[in-house]
Amino acid sequence: MTDIRTRGVSRRHLLGAFAATMVTATPTFSNAAGFLRGAGDIRRIRMYSGRTGERLDMIYWIEGDYIADAVKEVHHFMRDWRTNDVKQIDLRTIDIMAAAHNLMDVSEPYMLLSGYRSPKTNAMLRARSSGVAKNSLHLKGQAADLRLGSRSVSQVARAAAACHAGGVGRYSKSDFVHMDCGPVRSWGR
Repeated sequence: MTDIRTRGVSRRHLLGAFAATMVTATPTFSNAAGFLRGAGDIRRIRMYSGRTGERLDMIYWIEGDYIADAVKEVHHFMRDWRTNDVKQIDLRTIDIMAAAHNLMDVSEPYMLLSGYRSPKTNAMLRARSSGVAKNSLHLKGQAADLRLGSRSVSQVARAAAACHAGGVGRYSKSDFVHMDCGPVRSWGR
């Protein structure tokens, strides 16, 4: 798990960060890896859950520091909605999601289908489908299954793969992309 460093964030910092979101240039595929290493002044994540009806639009990183309260909200948002169990989501996964989103140049939030999965939920899903791994990175808070209505599975997967930072699975029949912070690899169509 990446270390969360907190920093006193003034109202002026936050207002400046919000203003910066309106004028920041979107990274290109060629510099996504640089974005993940800390290029840029802010990182933002936008998601909604069709299961809970919740929405999240949050700046979670400013000038090299993760904002602890914002990251805590992301953890809660990405909880196992079936059991309501919350686990810390690996910050690398959140960064990959944010970088891929920026590469696609969209303002539409991701639809989160699955973030953290409790052992009970993962076992139930495995019993229903052969496509659910016994030792899924979802169990560790290191993966997310996401969808964007305005982009195809291929477009989302290409953006995630361009980050060269983890696993990317294409699930075209189910209309979602799996992103994780495990070893760099890809699968599906």
